[in-house]
Amino acid sequence: MADRTKVLVVDDQPNIVDMVATVLRFHGFVVGTAATAAEALARAAVDRPDLVILDVMLPDGDGFDVCRRLRADGHRLGVVFLTARDAPADTIAGLTFGGDDYMTKPFSVDELVARVRAVLRLADVELDERACQVRRAGEPVALSPTEFKLLRYLMLNPGRVLSRTQILEAVWNYDFGGATNVVDTYVGYLRRKLDPLGPPLIATRRGFGYTMRPPA
Repeated sequence: MADRTKVLVVDDQPNIVDMVATVLRFHGFVVGTAATAAEALARAAVDRPDLVILDVMLPDGDGFDVCRRLRADGHRLGVVFLTARDAPADTIAGLTFGGDDYMTKPFSVDELVARVRAVLRLADVELDERACQVRRAGEPVALSPTEFKLLRYLMLNPGRVLSRTQILEAVWNYDFGGATNVVDTYVGYLRRKLDPLGPPLIATRRGFGYTMRPPA
């Protein structure tokens, strides 16, 4: 996956940029860097990265606005926020503004690389919450409201194994009284609609649940 995959690291702390860039290059990624919001947007326009690792607190703005502008400009890329801002409201804001994942500092570089890889696998899936629309590889995918909520929940937890009970509580709400096999049914619906457009996205972990981490 990393072969010629381009990642832009945006942070105003040189030590973090150097560490993250070094680790990503070791894993085979092509890495660019930026220290400000303006530089990040300029580099993204020229380099067209596949993914951006984005700090929220930048000298001339915030990463939320950078992400929003990248999405508004039509950039199809993964966005992983990497920031010291760890309030739940910040996490929700980052994901609402178009982020694919949200990590807080201090962080594990191994976990960061794993999350980058997970997001890149999902980068051909676009979920527009405002319009309630989904595309994969540019093709529209018609989903029911429940299928949409299930896909959204899986995409908000890339690489994390989610039990059927967790999925029921998140998608069908806590007061749902049905059997957990409804989750299996709806995962099957999603697979039949998404898998014809690309590699399988939802993996089964027998005895545990499901994860949005397709085979490499």
